[in-house]
Formats: sequence, structure tokens, C-alpha cells
Amino acid sequence: VQLVESGGGLVQPGGSLRLSCAASGFTISSYAMRWYRQAPGKERELIAAITSGGGCTNYADSVKGRFTISRDNAENTVYLQMNTLKPEDTAVYYCKAVWVAVRREYWGQGTQVTVSS
Repeated sequence: VQLVESGGGLVQPGGSLRLSCAASGFTISSYAMRWYRQAPGKERELIAAITSGGGCTNYADSVKGRFTISRDNAENTVYLQMNTLKPEDTAVYYCKAVWVAVRREYWGQGTQVTVSS
């Protein structure tokens, strides 16, 4: 069972990145999916979430209007499109799969996003 994030890197302020989180060893269709981030010296924070069917999304105020979470259950992958990036978006980004009914959850290993000129 594994979640693997990719797509991070160095980007200038105002730029865009698309993060991917690919699952293996299980199917994400029964799981709500979430993106978190953790900046140096700060606690990990939930920034985006999507229901198992993809019909409902939620965002932290800090990213609302700039980030979009989506999922492709057929590809067993969840995405985070990040636009108009700011230096304060610099963090390690993690994805998490959550199936509340059976108390099952999985974390990815994280991908670094650095926003700097």
C-alpha cells in the first residue's frame, strides 16, 4: 500500500504547479482524499479535501480560489492544481487517503514545493 506524491519543485511567485498523488496497493474510490502541507517550523495543515465520489471539495482560506483538488478514480490518482503561487506556499505537500467507516488511512511521503524568485 503506497501513496506517492510528485510534481513539486521550485517555481517563481505567481507561477503554477500541479501535484499528483498516485495510489498503489489499494483503490482510492472508497476514500476521501486530502492534501496537507507543512512549512518549516509550523504544524501540518489541511489545505484541500475531496469526497470519494468527487462531488464535494473544501479548501483552507489560505488557498481558496488559487488551488483546485481533483481526482481520477480510474487512474487511482488525486491532483492538486496550484496557481498564483506565493512564497508562503513553500512547504512539503502531503496527500492522505481516509476511509472513515473502516478507520483506515494512508499518508504519502511528501513532495517539496518552493516558491521563490
